[in-house]
Formats: sequence, C-alpha cells, structure tokens
Amino acid sequence: MNLLRHAVAGFCLVTAAGCAGQDVMVRKQSEMETRLEHLHQASTTSGVRLAELSAEVTALRERLAAQGAELEQLRAGQRELQANISERLVQVAPAAGTPSRIEVVSRDGAPREKDGPPEAYLKAFGLYSANNFTAAVEAFRAFLAEHPDSEYAGNALYWIGECHYSRSDLPQALDAFRLVAERYPASNKVPDALLKSGYTLYALKEPERAREILESLAARYPRSPAAAKARERLAAAASKKQ
Repeated sequence: MNLLRHAVAGFCLVTAAGCAGQDVMVRKQSEMETRLEHLHQASTTSGVRLAELSAEVTALRERLAAQGAELEQLRAGQRELQANISERLVQVAPAAGTPSRIEVVSRDGAPREKDGPPEAYLKAFGLYSANNFTAAVEAFRAFLAEHPDSEYAGNALYWIGECHYSRSDLPQALDAFRLVAERYPASNKVPDALLKSGYTLYALKEPERAREILESLAARYPRSPAAAKARERLAAAASKKQ
C-alpha cells in the first residue's frame, strides 16, 4: 500500500514538472513572437520614413531648381530695366550743342534713330517687374499690335514668353520663345529666347529637343552669356545620364 502511494506521488511530481516545463516553453515562444512582431513593425516604420525622406529631398531639389529659374528671371529683368533707364537718361539729357535726335550705331554698323523705349513698352515691362504676369502679357501684346516693327518688338515677345514661363504655362512660353527667333532674328533677345526654349523643353520632358536647341545656341552665339548657361545645362544633363 505504501509502495502504491509512493508511485502515485512520484507520477504526480513528474507530471507537474512536465507541465511546468511546457509552460516555460510556451512563455518563451510567446516572448519570441512578440519580439519578432516589434522588429517587423520597426522595419516597416523605417521603410516608410525612408520613403518620406526621399520624397522630401526630391521636393527640395525641385524647389531649388525653381528658385534658380526665378533668380535668373529677376536678373534678366534687372538688366533690361537698367538698359531702359540708361536709354531714357540719354534721351532726356543730350549733350550741349547737339541735336535732340540721337543717332546710335546698330549691330550691322548702320546708324539708326534711337528714341528710347515707347511708353507702352515701359508700362508692360513695369507690370512684368511687379509679377502681374496676366496684365503684362496683355500690355506686351497691345504694344506689338501697335508697334509691330519696333526695335523692342522682339523684346516684348520674349517677355511674353517669360510671363507664361513664370505661370508654368510651358506650351505658350515655348511658342513665344520660338517666335522671337523666327520673327525677329536680329533681336538681341534671340540667344536668351533659345536658352529659355531649351529650359522649357527640359521642363516638358523633351530632353532631346532641348539638347539640340542648346547646342545650336552655343554654336551660333558662342561668346554670349546665354551660350555659357546653355553649356552648363548640357553638362549637367550629361552628368545625370552617367
């Protein structure tokens, strides 16, 4: 009888020990599964954050490119305004003993009469300088309709393109820049118009056409500031392909 009792007690002890060991194993498995779930969540969170950072970097690059284009527009506008002011000063303050009509020498060496920018052109350019692009386009178009043969006609058409470019109306900007070279090939704005045509085509995702125009600009006007910028843009585009 005592032997039976001892046997039963021993069996219970073995069974209890087995159950305790199984509980430990279950608890450890649960802990491991919890850790794995935490690691998975951390990995997913890191991936999402990495994607967000990549998007932020891309957006920052786009903003920097847009700011560079805006800065170039401001510089071009400043040069244009300075030239206009100088011309106006020469017009209103001729040297003593000289006639009121001012003669200057054109690019082909032939003298021509120079009266300074018409008031309509100055008004339109003032609207552009004030970032009133819609009104500036209308004013420049009115100027072109009234003075189609003015020496500032090419400039007016170029600034129409700049107005559209500033408003991200790229197809109309491209048309205006293209017409500068077609209608006014002798205009001093032709190199700048070709340069902005290339920039616009890059923005329109047409790199091959953009490259052709910028290469043509560099070949036709190699010493112009526009050609230097064209070569810089071509070099930057080539480095991206590598």
